[in-house]
Amino acid sequence: MADDTTQIHGTNDPKFDAVRDYFVANFDKGLEVGASAVVTLDGEVVLDLWGGVADQETDQPWERDTIVNVWSTTKTMAGTCMLMLADRGELDFDAPVAAYWPEFAAAGKEGVLVRHVMGHTSGLSGWEPAITADDLYDWEKATSLLAAQEPLWTPGDGSGYHAITLGYLQGEILRRITGQTMGEFFAQEVAGPLGADFHIGLPVEHDERVGTLVPPGGELGDDVTDTGSIAYRTLTSVPLDATEPQDPRWRRSEIPAAGGHGNARSVAAVHAALACGGTLDNTTLCSTESIEAVFDVQADGIDRVLGTPVTMGMGFGIPNEAVPLSPNDRAFYWGGWGGSVALIDMDARLTVSYVMNRMEKKSDTDMRGGGLVLTAYGCLG
Repeated sequence: MADDTTQIHGTNDPKFDAVRDYFVANFDKGLEVGASAVVTLDGEVVLDLWGGVADQETDQPWERDTIVNVWSTTKTMAGTCMLMLADRGELDFDAPVAAYWPEFAAAGKEGVLVRHVMGHTSGLSGWEPAITADDLYDWEKATSLLAAQEPLWTPGDGSGYHAITLGYLQGEILRRITGQTMGEFFAQEVAGPLGADFHIGLPVEHDERVGTLVPPGGELGDDVTDTGSIAYRTLTSVPLDATEPQDPRWRRSEIPAAGGHGNARSVAAVHAALACGGTLDNTTLCSTESIEAVFDVQADGIDRVLGTPVTMGMGFGIPNEAVPLSPNDRAFYWGGWGGSVALIDMDARLTVSYVMNRMEKKSDTDMRGGGLVLTAYGCLG
């Protein structure tokens, strides 16, 4: 069905009418251009909404199959791949990264463990010296520079958000183990079996479905004034603004921390399997025990890059007092630059996914995605 006044399409279980109302209200308040939201419960889709405009210049509507660059929500897909490798016994989170990637031992990093990468504590939150966006499109160069680099702080001593580097670190570990790129592994082992329309490295035939991001203005990290800080050295280590995903090279390249393309439905298709213990619709990604490795806290405190209190688990964030997204113990989340949000709750067997094209500058004042999550919990009673 469609809402004529707000151009909202989709369906929902009446139990989740309040989530629909919240989604519609964000459009009515002028907070959205185009967006999608999905809630799953016990593996079933109980709300699937989309609407608005995918491209403001052409007034192209946001369709059911519109996809956009979701920035760091991509990290949840890369993290899932790493959990799967650990479940298969091919990856040990307690092993040195150099056990899989020998060149990584350079510059005193022989003691850096895979868990340090997974928890954003490896000290490699950015490239130093800085690289260009063009360098991101050269996998060998981007990963070789990280392998040769000294950590920016003592590995394991607290977190510093690996905004872009995380995907190159995880992706090269995965490639050394499997012989596949992260995008290839994800497509074959995750997206394909689950029918998830999510892509790490977007084939050209999907370009016509890609919505245009509405930038928040400025570059990533341009609000950090202390040029000597880890935050500045991280966020300016590869200068990016929100128009970069329009570059065909960005779309084709595998940037597993920030370059994924999808919508709320495709995010939910993967996350619902995790919320249900690893299996959905006769497809098993990994065991429940392997997913619970997420709750092995790697860092808990003020993140050096984000500047806010963050609880970093194994590849995902864990809700805390500063990010009170869930009342349950076995819940985890992440989101993307500009506003996308993804919540996975193993206790409630619930997921909430939100993807949009209008980006907000400040995540701490953007309640579009977080509000949908909290409203969904309210509907559970």
